[in-house]
Amino acid sequence: MMKRKRVSYTADFKRNAVEKANEVGNREAARFFNIDESNIRLWRRNKTNFENCDRRKRADGRGKPHWPELEAEINKWILKERDDGKAVSTVSIRMKARVIAREMNIVNFSGGPTWCYWFMKRNNLVVRSRSTVGQKLPDDWGKKSDDFLTFCKQIIVENNFTEDLIFNMDEVSLSFDIPPTRTVDVQGASSIPINTTGKERTSFTVILYCAANGLKLPPMLIFKRKTLPKENFPKCVEICANENGWMNEQIMLSWLQTIWRKRKHSFFRPKAFLIMDSMKSHVSENVKNALKSVSAKIAIIPGGLTKKLQPLDVGINRSFKSKVRKLWEQWMSDGEQNYTKTGKLKRASYENVSRWVLKAWNDVAETTVKNAFRKCNIIVKNDSDDEESLLSSDSDVLREDLINLFISESDESDFEGFLNC
Repeated sequence: MMKRKRVSYTADFKRNAVEKANEVGNREAARFFNIDESNIRLWRRNKTNFENCDRRKRADGRGKPHWPELEAEINKWILKERDDGKAVSTVSIRMKARVIAREMNIVNFSGGPTWCYWFMKRNNLVVRSRSTVGQKLPDDWGKKSDDFLTFCKQIIVENNFTEDLIFNMDEVSLSFDIPPTRTVDVQGASSIPINTTGKERTSFTVILYCAANGLKLPPMLIFKRKTLPKENFPKCVEICANENGWMNEQIMLSWLQTIWRKRKHSFFRPKAFLIMDSMKSHVSENVKNALKSVSAKIAIIPGGLTKKLQPLDVGINRSFKSKVRKLWEQWMSDGEQNYTKTGKLKRASYENVSRWVLKAWNDVAETTVKNAFRKCNIIVKNDSDDEESLLSSDSDVLREDLINLFISESDESDFEGFLNC
């Protein structure tokens, strides 16, 4: 008997054949597509293998696991680790698999790289680049979040604050070199170098400040040096310097004088609502007294919850940083760089990075800012909510002891705020 030539079929072809068989039966579908009826029967039994895969794929390369119970336990472990924000490598997967295999008395399991590859393939797992380095949420983060948002709603309602009077301030760390973590290159290349000026670890701080109505206030830059650089900085950027290149009490007081007090209409409408994280320099006695003198109502985000409750962290900083990186890449590709006597590329000047920061901040869309406040639930999406609807439900009413603990500063009492509550 002459051997029949093996033929492979795409996932799209199999799906069409199964759909036809469902309509007219296996035999008629086999005649219509000129294939064996046994193929139709096989594909109908195993249609889940190719239903959701690429239409051009010609085989189900996932294979069947030899130890399905073991792989189910490993998959559960991976998902739990990722839910907790922990990194999982292929090495840790193999090590954990060997431990579980011993517990299950599986003696012929080696847990090698090949098994790990097919295990990940079978369970739709891939190696991904890290997107963020996040804080671990406290165990009672849900209650703390609800209490903080209720406190904010009460302050907004009691003081009749409109969206243009609700602000968020945050510090963002940037470096003079911002290379991407991935690049396109020839497959199989032994190394993937990306040119920089070697200043990836030389950082500076940007203080960003925005309102719930989408308004963006001028940024402040803090450079790591003892004296202010003497360069031609743009007018809409404030420049500071200290030995650490980070926010401290002195710079916080300077920010209140140069940025906060000079915001638009601040003379006629001095009272406003400022949301900040619990950094030490934000809540020192001198800063609290300065905030009291300018009639600021304040909410301090509980420790560990900035990625849930701080608008800049939730929906703005990422867009801002990506725009700064784009400007750095453009400068690296076609900018006018300078070189040292030894031929090394000099880093961008203080003036350059300040202009990048200003342009990137201006390019952040107002809708991005508005959506960030709404995503944090600081601003309710439904504008028809009034004082009664905001405070009537039991879940939105704080106990008296919590109100006293979280109350913002007033003429009668010092501000304590939401600080690690």
